[in-house]
Amino acid sequence: MTDLTASRRADVSIDQQLALHTAAVRLGDEFSGIYGTETIERFLYTSYDQFALASTVPHFLPLLAERFARQRLHALARVEGLHQDGRPVVLFLCVHNAGRSQMALGFFQHLAGDRAVAWSGGSEPGMEVNAAAVAAMAERGIDISTEFPKPWTDEVVRAADVVVTMGCGDACPIFPGTRYENWDLDDPAGKTAEQVRPIRDEIERRVRRLLDDLAVPASR
Repeated sequence: MTDLTASRRADVSIDQQLALHTAAVRLGDEFSGIYGTETIERFLYTSYDQFALASTVPHFLPLLAERFARQRLHALARVEGLHQDGRPVVLFLCVHNAGRSQMALGFFQHLAGDRAVAWSGGSEPGMEVNAAAVAAMAERGIDISTEFPKPWTDEVVRAADVVVTMGCGDACPIFPGTRYENWDLDDPAGKTAEQVRPIRDEIERRVRRLLDDLAVPASR
């Protein structure tokens, strides 16, 4: 496990330290009675470190770290049996978590609403979500512009009922007892919005079929 003292590096500005402290307080309130301060701070600071290694927009790092830590803590609670709401959980994985998996996540959340849970991740997360994928999804009334590439973590994979892989090959995590599907789809990287549309439409078809398999009603 990552040492908390080491995580609070000297290069973290005072403003970022304050933002991280505020995020820790919010997460502490949200997970009160489930996880203590030490666990919450560990997940928050290690999440921060994940993005700090490559980010060119440090101003947003505390917010990204909080969002990612929240997802990881929810996943951990499911794995440890501390939170069971009966909703199926699907994880979409690709290499950069910038195109295919983000579009699949967007469709799944749009169609399933609060009847199921979906997350996404990448084996080698990129810097930002593919602009052509964002534009193609916007044509369908789905906004994925606020999403961000993130790595997969053990607790997130273990919490999933279904893991959908999209081209991450041997880098994709394999855990016994988890249902896996591999979707062979073209990578949107380097393509225009027009070229991404057929990929988008195929992803929608597969997401709808997955929802049917999970007996989750899809919104129209």
